[in-house]
Amino acid sequence: MLYSRFESKAWQELFLPRLSTKQVTELPKDKGVVVLPIGAIEQHGPHLPVYTDTLIAEGLLTTAFEQLSQEDQVWMLPPLPYGKSTEHVNHPGTFTLSSQTLQQVILDIGSSVKASGFRRIVLFNTHGGNNDLLNMIARELRIETELMVFRMNGMDFKAEIASLFSPEELSYGIHGGDVETSLILAIEENWVEMALAPKEFYDYEHALDIKGGPYVAWVMDDLSNSGISGNATEATKEKGIEILLRLGSKIASTLQVISSFEMRDLKKMVTTTNRKE
Repeated sequence: MLYSRFESKAWQELFLPRLSTKQVTELPKDKGVVVLPIGAIEQHGPHLPVYTDTLIAEGLLTTAFEQLSQEDQVWMLPPLPYGKSTEHVNHPGTFTLSSQTLQQVILDIGSSVKASGFRRIVLFNTHGGNNDLLNMIARELRIETELMVFRMNGMDFKAEIASLFSPEELSYGIHGGDVETSLILAIEENWVEMALAPKEFYDYEHALDIKGGPYVAWVMDDLSNSGISGNATEATKEKGIEILLRLGSKIASTLQVISSFEMRDLKKMVTTTNRKE
C-alpha cells in the first residue's frame, strides 16, 4: 500500500513542522535525527514531470517512515525542491540554484536544526547533480555547527532492486529511464505520458566514460537528444511500487541506526606507551 501525505506518518506523525515550539523544545534530543529531503526541479525528458526528483524523495521517505515510530525520533522537514541543476539549464522547466546559493540555504537550515537542540541531520538527496556539492556542504556543516551530518542518496541501496532491471539500466540509466519512470508511475501515475517515453543511452562504451577515472565534465545535451539516458519504455507502475517497498525498508533501518549514532564511536581508543628498557 502506498501512503499519501494525508494519511502517512511522514507527513503527519513524524513531520517536524506540524509540532508547536513547545513540542519541539520538549522532544528528547540525545537520540534522534532530522531528515532534510533535497531534490530538484528539472527536465526529465518528454514524458516525466520536472518535479520528478523531489517527488521521488517524497515517495521514498513516505514509504520508509511507515516503518518508524516516535520512539525512533526520526523527523522529516519539508523537502527542498530546488537543487543544482545547471546541467539541464538549457531545457524549459528547469529551475536551478547556483552552487553557492544551495550551499548557503543548507547551511542556514542546518544552523536552525542546531539552534533547535538537535544533534544529527541527514541530507537525503535524490538528484545526481547534487552529489559532489552535498558532500562538501555536509563537511562544512559539520565544522560550522558540530552537528553529526549524514548524506544519503535515494539509490544508495541499488542492489536491493537489481533483480527488477537490466544491468544496462542499473549502470547507465542515469536520468529519466526505467527506474525513475517506474517510480513516478507508482507515486503519481497521471503525471506520466508513457506514449512519449523514449529509449536513449549515452555512449557508455566510449573510452572516456562520464562516471570517472578520469572524469569528464558534461551537461545533458552532451549525452542525449531526448534529455534522458535509459529505457523509459520498459517502465511499469508495479516495478515502481516494488522499488518503494524495497528501498523504503532499507532507508528506514538506516535512519534508525543514524538516530543513535555517536561520532566518537568512529575513533578507536588506543593506549600506547613509550617505555625505555
